[in-house]
Amino acid sequence: MGGLYLDINRDHRNTVFLAGSGRSGTTWVSDVINYKNDYRLIFEPFNPNKVQTCKDFKSKQYLRADDRRKEFLEPAKKIVSGAIRNRWTDRFHKTFLARRRLIKDIRANLLLRWLHANFPEMPIVLLLRHPYPVVESRLRMDWRDNLAETMSQKELIEDFLLPFEEEIRRARTPFERHVFLWCIDNYVPLRQFGPGEIQPVFYENLLAHPEDELDRLFSFLGADFDERVYRKMQQPSVLSNKVSGNRTPDDWRRSAGIPRLKRTIEILSLFGLDAIYGEGPMPNAGAVWNLAKAGERKDGVSDDGNR
Repeated sequence: MGGLYLDINRDHRNTVFLAGSGRSGTTWVSDVINYKNDYRLIFEPFNPNKVQTCKDFKSKQYLRADDRRKEFLEPAKKIVSGAIRNRWTDRFHKTFLARRRLIKDIRANLLLRWLHANFPEMPIVLLLRHPYPVVESRLRMDWRDNLAETMSQKELIEDFLLPFEEEIRRARTPFERHVFLWCIDNYVPLRQFGPGEIQPVFYENLLAHPEDELDRLFSFLGADFDERVYRKMQQPSVLSNKVSGNRTPDDWRRSAGIPRLKRTIEILSLFGLDAIYGEGPMPNAGAVWNLAKAGERKDGVSDDGNR
């Protein structure tokens, strides 16, 4: 379909924002959410290398919630309202007439609190997947890391990463650098949000317990789902190299290198993320909001840059 469509409702509350780390399954989950093709899919609009509108953004931009700089706010308004048209962002869109939008982005995790502050009532979904298979997938695809650019952001370090800065900057191997990036991607939003503000979705639970995870997801979106969603889950995404129906949460365990897996858990433990993911394949979903509680301060002001 590409650029041939009508987007007839520009209210940001009619937009769903799906965020997650690269190679965590965001394209597949966007297909699941949009299994009836009733959303206009906006694909990774915060990619500054592909979308001129976002030329002022870093590849993993962090912004404090009260940041109102025009060079960031105006492009975001265009994106969440559907005013953006771009060959990159429209590449997988299939519907001619759309009244709702689904934005899928792997570069926006550090923007989520800022987006929530500036576009309230826009539902935000955060996809999580065990970092070991995520990182292994990136390495197989020869992805370069952007850790240096991410760590060049002074406010990000001041607000969240100061306790870990030395360890992060010591990372040398591509594997370690990508694990640290996964931690930053997920640590920051999980410190910034509490229950009910955004919806965490676990990739592994979608595979192992789809009905429960889908019920939580679609309830958060204020929508129902039917049996067609399960058929969609059996189909690979356009960016996948596997058939989704053959996947299990522990596929990666069969070829996992024990030293790398142990190092992954060591890095996770620095951030407290080992409470969610350990050496096993399944997440501890109940621990997902522990980081938000740890970020609360006695004076009632959270230490997430929202002062």
